[in-house]
Amino acid sequence: MSVEQQIHQFVLENFLFTNDPTALKVDESFLGRGIIDSTGMMEVIYFLEDKFKIRIEDAEMIPENLDSISKIVQFVKRKTA
Repeated sequence: MSVEQQIHQFVLENFLFTNDPTALKVDESFLGRGIIDSTGMMEVIYFLEDKFKIRIEDAEMIPENLDSISKIVQFVKRKTA
């Protein structure tokens, strides 16, 4: 399973309570759609750190890195490169 698929599945199951991949486009804003709040974002961060064995610094916890599946994928790829 690709990085994108893993992240997409996690967000769908934990925040939209579905397995339907069409429920969320990869470039849709979590904040804009009201999908993930600050507590939920911490869950996403813990998932990313555990799943991809990365450390996300406080300064990296910004919408530019974490506000959509596509942004997270690019962020994870940078962190694991």
